[in-house]
Amino acid sequence: MTDLLSWFSNPARRRPLLRALVAAQVLYVLGVAGAGYATTALGQKVVLATTPIDPRDLLYGDFVRLRYAISESPLSRWHDGTAPKRRQSVFVLLATGPDSLSTAVGVYPQAPKPSVGQAVLRGWVTDVYPASFNLRFNLERYYVPEGSGLRLEKAGRLHPLRVRVSIAPWGQARITGVAAEPTRAN
Repeated sequence: MTDLLSWFSNPARRRPLLRALVAAQVLYVLGVAGAGYATTALGQKVVLATTPIDPRDLLYGDFVRLRYAISESPLSRWHDGTAPKRRQSVFVLLATGPDSLSTAVGVYPQAPKPSVGQAVLRGWVTDVYPASFNLRFNLERYYVPEGSGLRLEKAGRLHPLRVRVSIAPWGQARITGVAAEPTRAN
C-alpha cells in the first residue's frame, strides 16, 4: 500500500494520469453531443401524432409533456407468445400512412426488420391491462422557448400535434420538432 502511495506522490507520474482523465471526460462529452447530431442527420424521419399534457413547470421552465397516439396499444398488436411484462423493452414497427403520420403496425420483443416506408422505434412497457398495454419512448418531454408552451397546449386541444422524430440506425431516437399544423416527413 505504501508503494502505491509513494508512486502517486511523484508529480511526474500523476500528470499523465490526470491528462488521460481529462481527455476521457472531454471525449465523453463530445461523443454524447456527436451522437445527438448524428441521430438527427442520419436517422430515419417519422411524424407521430400526440397531444400535449401539462406544459409548465416552475423549476424546469416551459416544456410540453407529450402523449403519443402509439403509446397505448391493443394486445392484438403484440407479436409474441407470452404477454408483455411491465418494464419490458419492446420495439414498435411504424408504418407511414397517406397523411404522412406514422402509426404502429406491431409491437415486438426483438427488433423486427422494417420494410420500405417502415421504421422501428424502441420503447418500454409501462402498464399492462387485460386488452391493451401502454408504452414509453423517452420522447415524452420536449422543451420549448419561454411562453410558447401554452400556445402548443391550446393548439393540441383543437387537433393532435405532429412531432417529427429522427430514429438512428442504432436505435436512438430524438425529437427534431413539434408543430401545431400538418407537416411532411422529410
